[in-house]
Amino acid sequence: MRRFARPKPLFIILLLATLIGLAVVGQYLRLFERAWFNARTMWLPASELAINLDRYQVAIEAKVIEGLDDDVSALTYDPVRNSLFTVTNKNAELVELSLDGQILRRVSLIGFGDAEAVEFISADTYVISDERQQRLIKIHLDDDVTFLDAAEAEQMTLGVHMGGNKGFEGLAYDSLGKRLFVAKERDPMLVYEIQGFPHYTPDKSYAVHVVNNPKRDAGMFVRDLSSLQYDERSGHLLALSDESRLILELAVDGRPLSTMSLSKGRQGLQKTVPQAEGIAMDDDGVLYLVSEPNLFYVFKKPAQE
Repeated sequence: MRRFARPKPLFIILLLATLIGLAVVGQYLRLFERAWFNARTMWLPASELAINLDRYQVAIEAKVIEGLDDDVSALTYDPVRNSLFTVTNKNAELVELSLDGQILRRVSLIGFGDAEAVEFISADTYVISDERQQRLIKIHLDDDVTFLDAAEAEQMTLGVHMGGNKGFEGLAYDSLGKRLFVAKERDPMLVYEIQGFPHYTPDKSYAVHVVNNPKRDAGMFVRDLSSLQYDERSGHLLALSDESRLILELAVDGRPLSTMSLSKGRQGLQKTVPQAEGIAMDDDGVLYLVSEPNLFYVFKKPAQE
């Protein structure tokens, strides 16, 4: 009778090393948490207040922003102008785009450092972030302005977790609660909530309150944060991750509610979004996205939604 050969010690060692390696990679990419979330959402009913990102389908895919050679970074929707704004961080500019990705206007940025994010606050008022120096700069944009100088603008420096190129990567604003959300890209990945900036009442004292919730942020199963979007209708926060190729919807308490994949074959995409850098949502719930170097996307829910 033929005996089965025992596994050789070297084979067992290699197998264990492979399994440990896969576990480490899975944890690094947050794959286990993501898989658990996907499994739970299969059995739990969708929240009536949820945006339900998984139902969105691409309407405009990878449209080149003609006339723009520099890398785009961040995106915000201006409901007054009914247009979008992005920034470039090499030859720093504030760029206004139509809702189909056409350049409407370009404004030079002087002294803004590594301009990484822009957020609409109110009519003609925006905040631009300087990633490396962790500055938040409030700007006023008239129709005839061709350049903006940071030295003439109201600004503040947060100065937390300084060092490296992993600073303020995304902004979002809650106009009802007067909260400015600021995303730190990673190492550590955090979302700060700032109240008191921008300053609205010059006749009152200037008081800034900054809070963050590391426990909440640790529940975001993404590798980095590239952009934020606050939805005032639901009170939910959208977080874009370039490395995870994912948009995550977070409830008021920070719980993940839905996700939207930016990989090939998902949401109707013919190709994976190469380097997603900014998201914005208009008053109708349409999602806009920009990717380096100069690509433009639009995502919409089906009409019956």
